[in-house]
Order: sequence, then structure tokens, then C-alpha cells
Amino acid sequence: MSADESMLADIPGLVRVEQVGREELLTRCLDPDLRRDDDRYCTVCEYIDCPPDVVYEYLRKGHHLEEWTYSVRDFEPTGTPGLWVGRDRLTDDTRIFCRVEANPDAMTVDYHCAWDQGDRLWMIYLMRVVPAGPVVDRPGSVVTWTNCRHPYYDHNPYPELAPAPDRPWVGDFWDLFDAGHRVEMDNLKAILEYRHRNGLPVSVPPVREVRR
Repeated sequence: MSADESMLADIPGLVRVEQVGREELLTRCLDPDLRRDDDRYCTVCEYIDCPPDVVYEYLRKGHHLEEWTYSVRDFEPTGTPGLWVGRDRLTDDTRIFCRVEANPDAMTVDYHCAWDQGDRLWMIYLMRVVPAGPVVDRPGSVVTWTNCRHPYYDHNPYPELAPAPDRPWVGDFWDLFDAGHRVEMDNLKAILEYRHRNGLPVSVPPVREVRR
């Protein structure tokens, strides 16, 4: 279910691996105006001028990660119900596994992920969609996104599964999570607001359908 690049071509300002190289992203993330070190948690929030039910529906469909994240691409079903595997192009030859757990009543969407293996999904991205009216007195949505620093960020629990002994580990980038997630949140905001403002379908079908 790879993202269709033609659907994103007209949206200005996106920061995705197809347009911005890894070295340029690193330079952006090292900008002191974007960085904020935190040893325990990383949380970013953003107002999005798009109805909350539409934002929730977009987030709960995991293939949209291929649009708004910087580097997650090429998801395919694994054969285990609900579990998908794709590539994280933040590093070379790295597989990322993902399962989406969503609650429509609370409008929470949690992405349970891991590099290299899908048996223990310990990288958990916690997202919540909040109607903006009660909290900021505006139409639209407020989206929060939190990561907790699991101990595995410090030490790869499955080094034998890495594609190469010198492959960087996801935890090596922890100090850049805040800045990197702000870049991706800006992508999310740009895509949703552009489509909503122009009367376009906000959610799009996956390019790769589930194989049955």
C-alpha cells in the first residue's frame, strides 16, 4: 500500500524522504530552535483545520503513514491479521512492522511498531484527536502525539536481526525525536488542511490492497 506520489505533488512544504535527503533532515533537526532534549518522553501537538472525525479516520488507516511520515514506506500485510511490514528509509535495508490500535469513542490512534521483527511491537506512537472547539475555540482539531522512551531505545534487543552490524539503531536518534516529529506533524497538517480546504477526499485508498 505504497503512497501514490501524484496525490501529494501539489502540496507545498512536505518534508519526505523522496524530496529531502537524510543529511538535510539531520541538519534541520539539529537546528537549536527545533530541538528539545527529554530523557523520558517526546510529545508534540498541533492545531489542524480539518474536522476531528475526518482526521481520526485518516490516522486510523495505517497506510496513510506512507504519506505524512518522513521515511516509512512500502507496507505489505505479513500474513498475521492486522500486522504489516514496510521499510523505514531512515536507514538502509530496515524493515518496520506495524499494527494500528484505534478507539473511535476516544479518537485515539496508537501505532505499535518495531524495527526488524514483528513479535514484540515496543515502539508505540500514541496519538489523540481532540475537537478544537472546546479547547481552543476554533473549528477543526488538535492532535497530540507522544512517544515514551522504552528501554529498548537504548539497546537493540535483537541485534542478530539487523541487516548489517553497523546499521544505526532507532534509539540513536532519540535526541532528534522532538524535532523530527514536529517535521512529520507539519506534514500531517499540510496534507489534511490542503485536501479539506480544496474539497478533496482526505483519506485515500492504499495502493497495495490487502492480499486475501
